[in-house]
Amino acid sequence: MAAATPEVPLGREPELLGQMVVVIGGSAGIGLETARRARAEGASVIITGRNPERLAEAAREIGAQGKAAFDAEDPAALGAFFRDLPAPIDHVMVTAGAPHYGPALEMPAEEARSALTGHLLLALEVARNAKDKVRPLGSLTFMGGTGARRPRVGLAIASTVTLALPALIANLALELAPIRINLIACGFVDTPLSASLLGADLDKRRAELRATLPIQRVVQPADVAALAVHLMSNTALTGATFDIDGGQQLLA
Repeated sequence: MAAATPEVPLGREPELLGQMVVVIGGSAGIGLETARRARAEGASVIITGRNPERLAEAAREIGAQGKAAFDAEDPAALGAFFRDLPAPIDHVMVTAGAPHYGPALEMPAEEARSALTGHLLLALEVARNAKDKVRPLGSLTFMGGTGARRPRVGLAIASTVTLALPALIANLALELAPIRINLIACGFVDTPLSASLLGADLDKRRAELRATLPIQRVVQPADVAALAVHLMSNTALTGATFDIDGGQQLLA
């Protein structure tokens, strides 16, 4: 069953009325919820994903203006997608990619190289391709994490990327100006990706978070989508990292 589209409260104009939002990785999870939220706020949306069938279903569900199936980490495919986009657009949200976990010294060199550079190069390629398509004071929004900020066995690769992304985003904000660029750093979010990573331990993790987080519930994709749409609409925000983890980092 399709999730209900959030309704705009009576008495205010939709925040993205008449704007165009592109969501790279928009066929599920946080990306799909962001596209849904943007539609509720009056935007037209174009979504992308690697799985054509899932992408087509998501596009029908939210009434997307367009869709494109490709691997966002393929520079040639990403470049072709942006070249074919109608110009101008207003916002790009990128949720594609997944964190890499495991002992760094046991990871094959090529896998480690890809894990270290994948997210960073994706951000660079999106920025490079989007700069001539996005309106002034439009925005790019990327996804990072908070969970790998504390050293732990198996998190060397993820921690390095987690710490590098905010620096990249801050510097790109100067190069892209007046286009804005921001980073959302999530803790655990209850998504299909989280389910695939945790497997049989998913319900246990949910229960732990409900019992320990200050908000007493698990962060949902819709929570992150609400923040993403705010970053699109608030033209004073650029070069910053915004944490959303339900207070997870406050815990010992």
